[in-house]
Amino acid sequence: MTTSTEQRVIVVGAGPVGAIMALALIRKGIPVLLIEAEPEPVEDQRAATIHAPTLEMLADLGLKKQAFAADASGGFQAPLFQFRDRASGELVATFDIRLLEGEVPYPFVLQWEQYKLVRTVLPLLAENELADVRFATKLVALTQHADDVEISVDTGGGIETLRGAYVIGTDGGRSTVRRLAEIDFEGFTWEERFIKIATSFDFSAGTGYCTRNYFSDPDEWLNLFKVKGVGPPGYWRGIMPVPAGETDEQALSMDGIQRRLHSIYDKSGDFDIPYFALYAVHQRVAATFNKGRVLLAGDAAHVNNPIGGMGMNGGIHDAVNLAGKLSDVWYGRAEPSVFDRYTRQRRKAQVDFVQAQSIQNKKTLSEKDPVVRRQHLDELRRVSEDVTLHKKYLFRSSLVDSLNAANAVE
Repeated sequence: MTTSTEQRVIVVGAGPVGAIMALALIRKGIPVLLIEAEPEPVEDQRAATIHAPTLEMLADLGLKKQAFAADASGGFQAPLFQFRDRASGELVATFDIRLLEGEVPYPFVLQWEQYKLVRTVLPLLAENELADVRFATKLVALTQHADDVEISVDTGGGIETLRGAYVIGTDGGRSTVRRLAEIDFEGFTWEERFIKIATSFDFSAGTGYCTRNYFSDPDEWLNLFKVKGVGPPGYWRGIMPVPAGETDEQALSMDGIQRRLHSIYDKSGDFDIPYFALYAVHQRVAATFNKGRVLLAGDAAHVNNPIGGMGMNGGIHDAVNLAGKLSDVWYGRAEPSVFDRYTRQRRKAQVDFVQAQSIQNKKTLSEKDPVVRRQHLDELRRVSEDVTLHKKYLFRSSLVDSLNAANAVE
């Protein structure tokens, strides 16, 4: 096979899914051009949870050593997660992924920030002759032809035309690829916004909190997680709702940020705040993940609220699935119609599992009716105390069920 510009795959978006997409393709001998509109890799602080089946995929791609690095570049193992009643301080349920030992290779979550995953992959692409990575390259137009796809990009110095056999959009929830391909993005946007606040304060001291915590509260539910950050002592990330009546300015004011952290733990003095962000949250799935020679993966194909840490994981599952199918087409082992199966598989994973579970997670934490809220919490406790139900919950929440059900779709 020649390696002309048409005989390559163009991946648009160099976030974690785009980076893994490019790596998975070159591992299969397929030339890749990875383009990114930003001038350099983005230090995006959103996702940090790597579930068990995703860890297995990253290990298969040769990233195990980097993922488990002892220094700040790697992640740390987090086998436990807890649900608490924020109003009373009650520990409702503890789930332990180690119960899946012997059934999955990695019976824990790895807390590994997504920007560190990208930083790990980019050097591997740079040293491989099959990969070309270009930053400050913004997609502005896309035209499909019978044998290739032509795109126009703005490089800051003018418009350049590029060609590839396929274009894969991994360019986020506001995907330009999806928009130019005229693919509908079906779903809804939550009325409340989410705010993420990081601090170096150690919330585990004297509280009994583990490194992944979910707090139910009718007024201000909370997710509280620990990541390595730039090194010891690490950062704790709190994710909380911002009601519609609170302005962006109020939420992002230092008074507002300190108030939210003091409501978690009322210590003396201010908290150190290395970063914070406010964002709208959507539950949407693309009508199709393939249209001709245009393919979608990750947030370009689906977005969900972050409760449960499923978004990036689902995107990486997309990338590995798609790389396998594209490889089969590339080498003549399958017809392009196999991409229809990609859509069927990965849409099922999203609609039946990720969307359903993340929406239920949100409703469980934010339920305002005290009777219904108590029922939710009592059910979590009941599930956690029954080993069979406990394991069943873990298989679903860790996306093992999602992956198996999707892969079984013909």
